[in-house]
Amino acid sequence: MAIPEFLRDLRETVGRRLLCLPGVNAVVLDDEQRVLLVRRSDDGRWTIVGGIPEPGEQPAQAMVREIYEETAVRAVVERVVAVYAEPPITYPHGDQVQFMSTTFRCRAVGGEARVNDDESTEVGWFALDELPALSARGVARIKLALADGPTWFEEPTLPE
Repeated sequence: MAIPEFLRDLRETVGRRLLCLPGVNAVVLDDEQRVLLVRRSDDGRWTIVGGIPEPGEQPAQAMVREIYEETAVRAVVERVVAVYAEPPITYPHGDQVQFMSTTFRCRAVGGEARVNDDESTEVGWFALDELPALSARGVARIKLALADGPTWFEEPTLPE
């Protein structure tokens, strides 16, 4: 996976310690209600499109950029679906990160879905009843994007 230049520079200072970073991901739908998915090049899993905003970049703008960079699909953001802290992860090379994720529902408005960078090996549109194996979190994001409910936030745990 590509590491943004600003993050590479930051890692030179903080090393592999845990960083809390913004993250964006999207459930992108077309006019047939199919979901746009990418097969990650690092682990081979299918997932919704996601990425990291650049410094100063608005989350919705970052999402539209990431969708195009990864899939060549042009999209518009329709709404925020969920905001929550992901569990901390440690990458194989030792970097630790925790993403504060914003999930968007987006609508495709142009372009042809294809692999458009080195972050994925396949890109495709999938009918809701023909989704490939996805993580539980990916399935939950799709369900939330399809629901008409309010933005989902993790239930806060209050101190005793």
